[in-house]
Amino acid sequence: MIMKLYTIKKTIYMGVLLLLMPYFTHAENKDEERAQRYRTTWEKLIPTHAKLQFAGSMGLLSAGVGWDYGKRNQWETDVLIGFIPHYSSSAKVTFTIKQNYMPWNVDLGKNFSMEPLACGIYLNTVMDEDFWVKEPDRYPHGYYNFSTKIRTNVYVGQRFTYHINSDKRYWTRAVTVFYEISSNDLYIASAFGNSYLKPKDYLHLSFGVKLQLL
Repeated sequence: MIMKLYTIKKTIYMGVLLLLMPYFTHAENKDEERAQRYRTTWEKLIPTHAKLQFAGSMGLLSAGVGWDYGKRNQWETDVLIGFIPHYSSSAKVTFTIKQNYMPWNVDLGKNFSMEPLACGIYLNTVMDEDFWVKEPDRYPHGYYNFSTKIRTNVYVGQRFTYHINSDKRYWTRAVTVFYEISSNDLYIASAFGNSYLKPKDYLHLSFGVKLQLL
């Protein structure tokens, strides 16, 4: 009798476990999915490329990292730190946030490709107390109608890329060289208001290199 009662209890216990098994499995899968989303979110913060740029109204030389995204990696966001050498005053540091868009990519063969059009917009600031966002009190009200600290820039350019074979890669997947022709909000406003200005007065040429890390 006791053995029969034990067998019944064991059967009920096993039945309950079998009924609850899908719940535990579902909970475990949810935890794994949540952990995967957490890892994926942090992985997206890892920069996919590094850049070095000469000129471009962001300092003599600027360096930084960025992120590629989009179905064809046609979008980029860059963060760069630059410097302005010592001229009439002390050297200065610049900070730039840059958004890039490349609508087309053309395969040139033999590991080479080009982007015939690269364009974008970037905000640049000089980290120095001599530059200001709001007009200082020492100037008459309305004397300056613009900020000397933050500039909005636009550019167009082209890029040429060499894709490194997988068996020859160390830490770079591809190397891109590019040039850009840019101007900022102040220069553009001056160009429209002053007919004597020539393109060389409000357009700037810059060069750079991009190292594709991921």
